[in-house]
Amino acid sequence: MAHSPYYYLSSVVGNLALHGRATQSSTYYNYNIGYLALAANSNDGNLDSNYYHGSCSITGNDESPWWRVDLLQSYKISQVVVTNRGDCCGETINGALILIGDSLVNNGNNNPSCAEITYLGNGATQVFKCNGMIGHFVNIVIPGKQTYLQLCEVQVYGEPVSAKKCP
Repeated sequence: MAHSPYYYLSSVVGNLALHGRATQSSTYYNYNIGYLALAANSNDGNLDSNYYHGSCSITGNDESPWWRVDLLQSYKISQVVVTNRGDCCGETINGALILIGDSLVNNGNNNPSCAEITYLGNGATQVFKCNGMIGHFVNIVIPGKQTYLQLCEVQVYGEPVSAKKCP
């Protein structure tokens, strides 16, 4: 059975977030250790859930804090995998929305919702199915609440919008 190059490419792409550009509403500053909570920490492939190991992102105490990865092109997103902070404070992620779309209006926070993170324990990892939603950007936002958004890893899986499958 012959496969088109598009199908082969989409099947080996892996974690799309690894090659993306991450940003967030602000960056938490720890006066003892400085800026350890950069947005890029959450899409670097490191699943360590301990903030003090330099593997997590944390926003400042923002109203509706958000984190976003630019996937550099649009994809059909099959799932987003989120790893929560493990050394403390994991409850702050509860109520966050995972948004997927092509718009940067309101920093991408108006894009359609894939899922709500209703509960994710300290250090836990959960898979959220997005059923082929199309988007250039994946956002995680805690809407309408002043808090910190803490993420230790965000993995995104899908295929290019132009991907074609074998008959």
